[in-house]
Amino acid sequence: MRIRPFAFILFSSMALLAATDAPAQAWPTRPIKMIVPFASGGATDVIGRLMAQKLSEALGQTVIVENRAGAGSTVGTELTAKAAPDGYTIGMVANTSLVTAPMLYPNVAYRPIEDLSYLAMIGTFANVFTVRSDHPAKTFADFLAMARRAPGQLSYASAGQGSAGHLTGELLKSSASIDIQHIPYKGTAPATVDLLGGQIAAMFDGMPTATQQARAGKVRMLAVTGPQRTPTFPEVPTMNEVVPGVIGLAFFGLAAPAGLPPPIAERLQAAIIAIIKNPDNAARLTDIGMNPNPLPAAEFVAFVKAEIRKWGPVVKAVGVKPN
Repeated sequence: MRIRPFAFILFSSMALLAATDAPAQAWPTRPIKMIVPFASGGATDVIGRLMAQKLSEALGQTVIVENRAGAGSTVGTELTAKAAPDGYTIGMVANTSLVTAPMLYPNVAYRPIEDLSYLAMIGTFANVFTVRSDHPAKTFADFLAMARRAPGQLSYASAGQGSAGHLTGELLKSSASIDIQHIPYKGTAPATVDLLGGQIAAMFDGMPTATQQARAGKVRMLAVTGPQRTPTFPEVPTMNEVVPGVIGLAFFGLAAPAGLPPPIAERLQAAIIAIIKNPDNAARLTDIGMNPNPLPAAEFVAFVKAEIRKWGPVVKAVGVKPN
């Protein structure tokens, strides 16, 4: 039987499409690796392991967490970006790896927008501006007044150069016209020790640890950096209420290498969003201080682009450099 040219082309195209789509239809047939670009332990690891467990249940295949910390979370994100786009490597991404680090580290080997397939945002974390419980500043307005009376004499700590706390602090200094010194630490734990010891005046802390310290009567919360007050401490104002425009959030989501087949990307996105919307999972995330915010891929990309536009001028203006 002779096959006419048009029929042959159509038949060949359909066969090629079927062959190309077959791996996506069968996926996943083996374990999936989730790269978490932070050290084990702490809130970020809790998020990654919760998502891995629930994705395993949703996909019917094991999702294995691999912690690959370093260089402002760029080490792990680079591994995600450079993996094969077959759905068997996904990675947690954050404000540090997508926004801050590419501005600070000249040798970051991936482009935060072009080299990743965004899957979904998980949620955001607000920081808390705290002082020791016996500090003379009873309110955030008190602290600002003290800073204006003694330029350059007060200090604040963050989890490191380019961290969400650091950038929010620099935005605060500019917006409130105050001069306070930034003291970078390698994480909030050593900063807390010095805060309680009186070596620093204030610090930006994560909601989980700030909550523990406040309930223990060791620190006083002066302001939160999110757009809304936290239900846990409704009496604590947002910075934005006192100094308009000062909002600083850490955010987390999941991504895969660029070129991920759309059927796999869509299935992962749907699973992630369903996991976060589940009331029990949302409650677990809220318990560690997160505001669950399951944005789909397109909205997640738009969010990241807006953050890059917001923080780029801040990094440039203050000359933030990596440790």
